[in-house]
Amino acid sequence: MWPLGERRVGGGYHSLAMTLPDTRPATGFTYARATFEQLVDAALAHAKKLGATNAGAEASEGCGLSVSVRKGELENVERNRDKSLGVTVYVGQRRGNASTSDFSPAAIEQTVQAAYDIARFTAEDPVAGLPDAEDVAHPDDQPDLDLFHPWSIDSEEAARIALVCEAAAFATDKRITNSEGAGVSAQQSHFFSAHTHGFRGGYASSRHSISVAPIAGKGDNMQRDAWYSSMRNASDLADPQAVGRYAAERALSRLKSRKIATRECPVLFESPLAAGLLGGFVQAVSGGALYRKSTFLLDSLGKKIFPEHIDVLEDPLVPRGKGSAPFDEEGVRTMARTVVHDGRVGGYFLSSYSARKLGMKTTGNAGGSHNLTLVSKQTRPEDNLPEMLRKLGTGLFVIELMGQGVNYVTGDYSRGASGFWVENGELAYPVQEITIAGNLRDMLAGIQAVGADVYNYGAKSVGSMLIGKMKVAGS
Repeated sequence: MWPLGERRVGGGYHSLAMTLPDTRPATGFTYARATFEQLVDAALAHAKKLGATNAGAEASEGCGLSVSVRKGELENVERNRDKSLGVTVYVGQRRGNASTSDFSPAAIEQTVQAAYDIARFTAEDPVAGLPDAEDVAHPDDQPDLDLFHPWSIDSEEAARIALVCEAAAFATDKRITNSEGAGVSAQQSHFFSAHTHGFRGGYASSRHSISVAPIAGKGDNMQRDAWYSSMRNASDLADPQAVGRYAAERALSRLKSRKIATRECPVLFESPLAAGLLGGFVQAVSGGALYRKSTFLLDSLGKKIFPEHIDVLEDPLVPRGKGSAPFDEEGVRTMARTVVHDGRVGGYFLSSYSARKLGMKTTGNAGGSHNLTLVSKQTRPEDNLPEMLRKLGTGLFVIELMGQGVNYVTGDYSRGASGFWVENGELAYPVQEITIAGNLRDMLAGIQAVGADVYNYGAKSVGSMLIGKMKVAGS
């Protein structure tokens, strides 16, 4: 069996320092911010000339390198570079949008004209418009969050790191017989946007990763698993050998999986999957679902949805955070807040548009949530994964989910799953080809414990999560 908690890497329980090539700053961008400002200002000026009531524009550029290897050989080297200028024009309460990858003056004017023409012939929407001026982030509201750490790595070095990662997986055990490959990715981007309600801002950001997916066993007894490390700064990435070994241990642990009989039992979600449950809550209390009345958490503000020991916190201003941003996609300032307190919903996730539809104020979440953390007041520092298994007692520990069986209108939840059957707090044997089912409202209300084994999955951080009872369909 794979080790329980202490061997996690890459944003899990601990991260092992890796030896990296020279990481001296190197932007690699074609365009400077000053150029983007000129492009955006030209677009806004032309929109005003055409007679637009209001307008906004954003210029952006992204570039990166992705290298993949498989079974000790180089498979792919991909370099990406893209650029875009997007323009939004308002004619009264009518909105039009157009974009181009051509930065020539003529193309910019044509793009603005296209957005203006779309707006003129679009139906009027009484809540359409830029964010209110008092919500806009001004320069003092735009702290440097340390999001940009370019990785000056070439394809040869990226391939070497990927090969080291995959080789470590193969070296873990002779039962690692195959691989879906390993990869290294280095990505960076920057943008500048502005609109006629006084917003001007932009910044650069980066995201780098190492991943591997080994296969254990032969014939009918084959199992695959994967692991990765993703960080804004390459120097924070986990050691590639540790990533490879841990992925291999996960695959090995799943050999000789079996079905279990259909039953009801407690279910422990591994922390990356628990982050998915938090994501389900976010989707259910986001503006679009709320004003369309297509959510099982309609009118949940102020109501108890979680147990009293659960809080959900949002902090967009975490330095180097994967979900950090000084302002949202509309230029609205972001700020830390408590979304859930003592189990009660204290706030939704709203853009200016959805807030107006609901008769509320924007929460600075145009584009999504920022650095969410779900915590339990009952969690102790010693509540690592082995301790969470002891709290589970006898039940199912889930490490993989399959399919998209979540109905956010009703909350009905049904997903294919695999993991381990646990008896008396100890892993008994791996299980597969099962389905877990319930209702998200009952699942959120039924959270019995949250582990101290916090894992950062994108913009969400949460430990393993114990749900008191779910239906498990097996043989």
